[in-house]
Amino acid sequence: MKRARILLNGEITSVTVNDNLDAVLQDGTVIAQTEADWLPPCDGKIFVLGLNYADHAAELAFKAPEEPLVFLKAPNTLQGHNKTTYRPDGVDYMHYECELVAVIGKIAKNVSREDAMDYIGGYTVGNDYAIRDYLENYYRPNLRVKSRDTCTPVGPYIVDAADVADPHNLTLRTFINGELKQEGSTSDLVFDLPFLVEYLSAIMTLEPGDMIFTGTPEGLADVKPGDEIVTEVEGVGRLVNTIISERDYLKTL
Repeated sequence: MKRARILLNGEITSVTVNDNLDAVLQDGTVIAQTEADWLPPCDGKIFVLGLNYADHAAELAFKAPEEPLVFLKAPNTLQGHNKTTYRPDGVDYMHYECELVAVIGKIAKNVSREDAMDYIGGYTVGNDYAIRDYLENYYRPNLRVKSRDTCTPVGPYIVDAADVADPHNLTLRTFINGELKQEGSTSDLVFDLPFLVEYLSAIMTLEPGDMIFTGTPEGLADVKPGDEIVTEVEGVGRLVNTIISERDYLKTL
């Protein structure tokens, strides 16, 4: 099953998603995907993995870390499907990061690696934009680089974990204006999902709706206002986002 949230008549509304990727209300009413006002499908804690693909680390001239490089993002960063993300004025390089996102399904604390996958409720697609101008080293990745408003599109929906046979063998792709720019596989994760759930749950309690952004493979490119960015994870979903200028973003506030 696919589950999502939309904004309907000013209220957050839980829906299912049919085979045409339309939103379906509890009473059976169907809202076409192009007409639905998609919200991020959950709103828990946001854990983000840096350099969790060796090829991406090499692309940035870093070594893959020996233990997970994790940082937290705030809710202001989240953005829904078919929405916009702004590029700050005056920056030289802003890029997408297509990621498989694991969504926690039940409370997890001190979970073993052997049991870890039982605590994942589903999967969605994330796009963790980065402003590279301010990245001095990978120990300081998140505030000016990663924590801008709207810089983390996620969705459109959560696919139940039972419907994803092997989350460690999925193709990730990113397109700019229809042109393929990035392609990789979750088989190349440095730290896999069982390791991450065990690692994070040893530090703090994980709760339903918490999201683990698992990192991105190599293949980065600069994005500009007007670009349509599509991030896809095989068997999980297709997330669409458009870049706008900071000036246009400020007009929406």
